[in-house]
Amino acid sequence: MQPKSNVHVVPLAPEHREDWERLFAGYAAFYKVAQTPQMRERVWHWIFDPDHEAEAIVALDDAGRAIGLAHYQAFARPLGANTACFLNDLFVDPQARGSGAAEALMVALQEICRQRDWAVIRWLTAEDNYRARAFYDRIGRKTPFLAYQIDV
Repeated sequence: MQPKSNVHVVPLAPEHREDWERLFAGYAAFYKVAQTPQMRERVWHWIFDPDHEAEAIVALDDAGRAIGLAHYQAFARPLGANTACFLNDLFVDPQARGSGAAEALMVALQEICRQRDWAVIRWLTAEDNYRARAFYDRIGRKTPFLAYQIDV
């Protein structure tokens, strides 16, 4: 998979804060999740805390504006005796959809995984997120596993 645009992907940095806030709030709104500025502040600090597993990359347009984000983290896979990447969040500004930002983020994440010797990238999406699913069907494969959750 090769990105087909001039979108440039970089690690999230302090200068991206305003764009990241806008994108992350847009992601929460897309999934109809109530998100407060305090919640975004907590996640921002996680990303920059070297002792926390959360990491992030952003896709920048030609003007240097962040138009997409990906939050990810390592997770252990005991059955395979390896480490993998869990893609927590992938979001592209609706105005930038079709720009190649999502593909550029996934290509960059694949390279990060290769550098770290992580075996796979795994993620979830909503069943009715048809646009994202069309992209995911093109770049990855659906697993035979179902996701379950217990709220505590």
